[in-house]
Amino acid sequence: MPDRRDLVAAARKGDKNAFGQLYAEIYTDLYKFAYYVLKNEEDAKDAVSDAVMDAYAGISKLKSEDAFKSWMFQILSAKCKRKLKEYATRGHTASLDDAADVAVDGKEESIELKNAFDSLTDEERTIISMNVFGGYDSGEISDILKLNRNTVRSKQSRALSKLKSILGGGK
Repeated sequence: MPDRRDLVAAARKGDKNAFGQLYAEIYTDLYKFAYYVLKNEEDAKDAVSDAVMDAYAGISKLKSEDAFKSWMFQILSAKCKRKLKEYATRGHTASLDDAADVAVDGKEESIELKNAFDSLTDEERTIISMNVFGGYDSGEISDILKLNRNTVRSKQSRALSKLKSILGGGK
């Protein structure tokens, strides 16, 4: 099986199968990120779908083969931000309780964890999701979200403290 760099190079030249393999490698992380940011299964699927279509259309513009995953998360992050703005203008309130039976990776997520994650702000959910599901460090998250690195670290620390407190991690 070709490595990621070879697949990106092939996809940049129009190889649909190569792009499909790249997408398959990161779909779960993309979906989890979108789901935990948007708190809605259908909107998460739509955001991932839209991000993938944009990525496929623009893959020839990707400058570095090594940047594929972070590039995909940048596109998805922008889609999620746009959707969150739509929620705000429409007064949309989503609840993870409605999606308690959603399975990710074949395992049902705990309702308690979903509710705890729901208590975070949109920005905190985005930062934690990028770290946990995308594997990005605070520097990479700051670059993607266009935030100061120290701001990302402090928001991430506060969000993790909130989650720990809610989930009884201090006991």
